[in-house]
Amino acid sequence: MSKGGYAGKILEVNLTSGKISKTSVDDETLRKFIGGSGLAAKLFLDRVSPQVAPLSPQNTLFIMTGPLQGTNLPGAGRFNVSAKSPLTNIWGEGNCGGTFGPELKFAGWDGIIIEGASDKPVYLFIDDDKVEIRDAADLWGKDSYETIDMVTDKIGGGRKVKVLAIGQAGENLVKYAAIIHDKADAIGRCGLGAVMGSKKLKAIVVRGMGKASIAMPEDYNKARRAALDVIKDSAVAQSMHSMGTDAALSLGMMTGDVPSKNWSLGENLEGSEALGGPTYSEKYLTMTHACYACPIACKRVGQVKEGPYKGEEQAGPEYETCCTFGTLIMNNDLAAVIKINEMCNRYGLDTISCGSTIAFAIDCFEHGLITENDTEGVKLTWGNMESVFKMVDKIARREGFGDVLAEGSRAAAKKIGRNAADFAVEVKGLEASMHDPRGYHGMGLAYAMSNRGACHMQHMAYFVEQGQVVYPEIGLKEDYEGQTGEGKAEMTMISENLGMVCSSAVLCNFVMACLKVNDLVEFLRTTTGFDYTLDELMECGERVWLLKRGLNNLMGITAADDRLPKKILTPVNEGAAAGSVPDIESMRKEYYGLRKLNANGYPSREKLEGIGLADLARKIYTSGK
Repeated sequence: MSKGGYAGKILEVNLTSGKISKTSVDDETLRKFIGGSGLAAKLFLDRVSPQVAPLSPQNTLFIMTGPLQGTNLPGAGRFNVSAKSPLTNIWGEGNCGGTFGPELKFAGWDGIIIEGASDKPVYLFIDDDKVEIRDAADLWGKDSYETIDMVTDKIGGGRKVKVLAIGQAGENLVKYAAIIHDKADAIGRCGLGAVMGSKKLKAIVVRGMGKASIAMPEDYNKARRAALDVIKDSAVAQSMHSMGTDAALSLGMMTGDVPSKNWSLGENLEGSEALGGPTYSEKYLTMTHACYACPIACKRVGQVKEGPYKGEEQAGPEYETCCTFGTLIMNNDLAAVIKINEMCNRYGLDTISCGSTIAFAIDCFEHGLITENDTEGVKLTWGNMESVFKMVDKIARREGFGDVLAEGSRAAAKKIGRNAADFAVEVKGLEASMHDPRGYHGMGLAYAMSNRGACHMQHMAYFVEQGQVVYPEIGLKEDYEGQTGEGKAEMTMISENLGMVCSSAVLCNFVMACLKVNDLVEFLRTTTGFDYTLDELMECGERVWLLKRGLNNLMGITAADDRLPKKILTPVNEGAAAGSVPDIESMRKEYYGLRKLNANGYPSREKLEGIGLADLARKIYTSGK
């Protein structure tokens, strides 16, 4: 039986020397780490010093597909980007939909490893086996949309190219700069756009004419058809299709899941009604859009046709953006959110970290820690969108106080001093996503233990804890009560392991929320030809989580970093989560026992060796950890 799913080679590009080469990965490693972020973490361990400075030429950028990319399986239209994060100074990764991942596979590559740094602006053009480093002097200084249009025009006829690009934020090394894909999708988290900027890499362009290989076509087609039937009848899929990710805003507000006023207000029903999916669909939606081969089509395309925020038809804001630039800063104008979403996409800014950092600054302003003298006359007050637009511009250009906020809320709090850290809602340096652990305590543990910092997408805990999906085949079968820590340690750990399988296969979490884990086993078994079992696949997820944790330990992470910020541990007075805070200490203690982490937060040597990470164990335990 031939191995399918993989192209069999990874592109290596050294921007310092200009050398272009290729490498491959043996079958044993592929089977253990699958692809995506799991394989990227393994390659990082083997190739890169954990002490590397994130914005130095020595930091390596990994752009990886998994074995499912290029197939027509639902949810396989994604890819992963990983490197040491300039925002958090630990393991960083982002996961993106669209078409770039499948196109890279069509071009015959499983991934791209980018080393070194150019001394002048360049872009990378991949045309099947033909790979060139091209001059990008005329692209430098352009926003991401302009860059995508210009490079597409440069390359011209034939099959349309797929493009990743950074805007001015990436060029200026804003610590939460994003990478934008074809004006519709983003690798937003962890500042990986700044890593591209530090390498003077303005864009990556790919065009491929090949196709993905399937090891077991008949069984593959059977698994695909069965999954499509399930997704068609799924309430999660139907909700996502009809209202997009923003469908969660109104219900989430009623259940205590949505933060408002920089996490200090427990209920904001006016805001959720004004910013939610139904309002967007009624006022601005022009069409829906899907990632490659996805039957859900949760993307929203819309247009503001009148008023001060009038603009062109474009990709609409996701749930997170409607919160960070809506409820979190007390702005109820959805048209303004649509406009600032475009602004962030053009500059190349993560809307979660950017909006959260501005909310932090407004809190500091309200409490007298900063004044208009600090902000060059910009009055940072709740709901003041004129000031927010000005500050986003300053952040992207690193001008004035924007230069302080461009470092992220954790670093900005240190710069401002006094009790500014009380208003920064971050874990390990990454601003929290827009799901409130006071409403769902398991999310608090998931934030504290996430390997890239406070995140709702590194696991399946969001869907499981809120009762949107159950996975009895792996022990997730309870109807979990939100505001308790009981059972949450095991739930979080299993959900993380499953999340690591998804991020390594690079399968969409929304599609996974419609399926069962055995469906994913069949996807990988029939595509690759590896005779995966359910237990083996979940062990792969556990291995990947432990690998990333170990890398973080080598980068300086200890038990002291597995914590929640003061805001999340302060009860609100309103709404469904009034008076509730997660008992992070008890949940973490139980979790450490299940994960076999010692008191310092390191995986035991025996655990690492037993799961096939002896090389990581040697590095940790010979360094005196």
